[in-house]
Amino acid sequence: MDTHDAQRRSLAAQAAMLKELGYDGAGHLWLDQVPERLATLHAAGLKLFQVYVRLSIAPDADPPFDPRLKEVLALLDGQETMLAVLITGGRPSDTSRDARAVALVREVADLARPRGVKLALYPHVGDWLERVEDALRVVRQADRPNVGVMFNLCHWIKVDAEENLRPLLRAALPRLWAVTINGSDRGADLRAGKGRWIAPLDTGDFDVAHLMRILNDLGYGGPVGLQCYGIPGDAREHLARSMTAWRKLTLTPAPPPAGTVPY
Repeated sequence: MDTHDAQRRSLAAQAAMLKELGYDGAGHLWLDQVPERLATLHAAGLKLFQVYVRLSIAPDADPPFDPRLKEVLALLDGQETMLAVLITGGRPSDTSRDARAVALVREVADLARPRGVKLALYPHVGDWLERVEDALRVVRQADRPNVGVMFNLCHWIKVDAEENLRPLLRAALPRLWAVTINGSDRGADLRAGKGRWIAPLDTGDFDVAHLMRILNDLGYGGPVGLQCYGIPGDAREHLARSMTAWRKLTLTPAPPPAGTVPY
């Protein structure tokens, strides 16, 4: 919300607002201002759950990732903060680029592991790493204990059928480091070019409660992030709505996953 909040709140103001609204922490997009994000969240008693980074497997990518990453990893030492890793630079799901992707993931994983930092491979529509299946394939080949996957409702719903949700999550569960949710309409509408995509959690006709029940049934215990990239208007208004919806979602007999956090 720091990139789309109409009020353009400072990092300190964002942290204070998140604390007031009942969030556990935040994610951080790219590598600018990571020290300030850490400091402002900690001052509010909140956690930095993830820092987003991008790897490029394009042949002409030089460098293939932001060289500031080594400095950022030093800041994350002992913080239990993950890297949310997007992989670009090739046609979506093109297995001929696996070797380059695996080499880069191993390089970053080996830099991150001494700092106690995990990599959560982030499937993103239109990127080379577009599907959860792509992430699982890279995880298996990379063979690093600190490399896992993310499930992002907003990106999954554009590339997969809803009947595949439970088996996909079951397959991912041993290395499922994080999940993001949001309000959305059904995948068929989105793939037809209509409907609401990334919206507050109380919006849309996709059954987020069903997704949460599956996660509970499978025993998922990691963080659940609130995806709100690109939502316009005052962040306080839509974050408050989403928190109200989250509390309704988690009023179930089964223990819910860890508290939601904004990404």
